[in-house]
Amino acid sequence: MSSTQVKILVPGNHLMVGLLGQRDELLRLVEAAFGGAQIHVRGNEITVEGDDAERVGKLFEEMVSLLEQGQALDTTNLGRTIDMVKADIRPTEVLTSEVLRSARGRTVRPKTEGQKRYTDAIADNTVTFGIGPAGTGKSYLAVALAVQALQAKRVNRIILTRPAVEAGERLGFLPGDLMAKVDPYLRPLYDALYDMLEPEGVQRLMDRGTIEVAPLAFMRGRTLNSSFIILDEAQNTSPEQMKMFLTRIGFGSKAVVTGDITQIDIAGGRSGLLGLEEILGGIDGVAFVRLGHRDVVRHKIVADIVSAYERSAARHGAGPG
Repeated sequence: MSSTQVKILVPGNHLMVGLLGQRDELLRLVEAAFGGAQIHVRGNEITVEGDDAERVGKLFEEMVSLLEQGQALDTTNLGRTIDMVKADIRPTEVLTSEVLRSARGRTVRPKTEGQKRYTDAIADNTVTFGIGPAGTGKSYLAVALAVQALQAKRVNRIILTRPAVEAGERLGFLPGDLMAKVDPYLRPLYDALYDMLEPEGVQRLMDRGTIEVAPLAFMRGRTLNSSFIILDEAQNTSPEQMKMFLTRIGFGSKAVVTGDITQIDIAGGRSGLLGLEEILGGIDGVAFVRLGHRDVVRHKIVADIVSAYERSAARHGAGPG
């Protein structure tokens, strides 16, 4: 393969610091990621030579475009940007997609190609299954899309539910007693709501029944129309509970089911999430999106830990369900 040379003219010296990083730390990261390229910077012109020159050139063009659109670059999101370019995916199409502008002024966006596939699937389907490890944004992005749908008046209410495994999901409790027991299991969903809406607004919407956060047992016997319904931690449902939940969906509703099949806590391991794609995969309006270690948006060590577990599972022949 012959060596190639690519030149990138950066439009304005003011972009160079954001592009190269403090003390050129971002430039060093690009050099480390593409061993087959030599990068030379002179003024606001970048010259790339070597076998990887074209891909590195595309990377710098994407980085410039992100900076021009107000996106800050750091080592974390540059790492994700590099992964996307290596996979022939345009980072600008992923990272500039807006899911929600929260009440606190923060914009919720997908941060990986997998997260973009997930948010697109939710937008395009009636029922979406998001399956992947902790830290991939499954619940958070689903809640953001639910809030966005409520604000746009595409649904009349949001229903967030989780199975409360240790509470037994027995209906013999009085509601107050059961809610007190399951509240810790529902806390992550509350946290996501409070991140996107003013706390007073969340409480007001809950008092009116516009937002309902409840254990899965409370869904039995209901038909949920004009609702955005999220079933979180679905790996801890039984097959019977999963069927019960999916048959609650009414007219004008959208459902998102999230789960991590490596974290099944129910007795006997009879998870309602396992094998479900084989049963429902051919139904129009039902989508399955699998997220992996590349989609983990927590501390880098979390992605490394998830990746190590995935490699171990592959060695021992334990694939996804």
